[in-house]
Amino acid sequence: MPRPEKVQAVADIKESLEGSVAVFLAEYAGLSVGEQQELRRGLRAAESEFRIVKMTLARIAATELGHEDLIEGLSGPTGLAFASGDAAAAAKVLRDFAKEHTQLVLKGGLLEGETLTVERVEQLAALDSLEVLLSKVAGAFQAPMATMAGLMAALPRNLASMMSQLIEKLPAVEAAAPESGTVTQSEVPEADTPAEEGAADEADPEKATESADAEDAAEASDDAEATTEDETADSAEEE
Repeated sequence: MPRPEKVQAVADIKESLEGSVAVFLAEYAGLSVGEQQELRRGLRAAESEFRIVKMTLARIAATELGHEDLIEGLSGPTGLAFASGDAAAAAKVLRDFAKEHTQLVLKGGLLEGETLTVERVEQLAALDSLEVLLSKVAGAFQAPMATMAGLMAALPRNLASMMSQLIEKLPAVEAAAPESGTVTQSEVPEADTPAEEGAADEADPEKATESADAEDAAEASDDAEATTEDETADSAEEE
């Protein structure tokens, strides 16, 4: 019959496996106590916890939860990194630490219940952290809004400029329209009758003077012709 301590230990491991976003397996043989503490601090900053448990109990917990694929990596001096926050950030800490300390060897893990190979853990570590992704998404949303705000702000200025250009292109008005009741020169009929000519002469003093002179000259010519005819008639009577 299992001892209560082992039963409780298995229950704790199962609870951690079920309550974590991701679980990473890493062999830590050869790491000093100080290096292990450094690794724990780095994982703690990424909302993760590095724990060393007995592999026999870890295999029992994995089997009871149906993670038989994880059992192969639960052998030797292996530690479990339980990530409760950003899985990519925890994987990045483990990857970077393994580059500087070759004694730490990644062995795979779990991500939301799915088994991860070492290659998948490396790919997860290469992703941007959740904080960086959120900032990029926020920037992607802010860029169109900033562009729209700039367009809306420029709209009144552009509209005023367009109206100004249209006004400049309109033809200038050379003369004002005639007032109501005023008769223009084109509306005055030509003087075809004598009465109209007289009216036109009265309207123009110079033309009236010229017309009077012409009439006087015509009358003088008629008088001269009449005198000549009278003299001719008288001379014929005397003969």
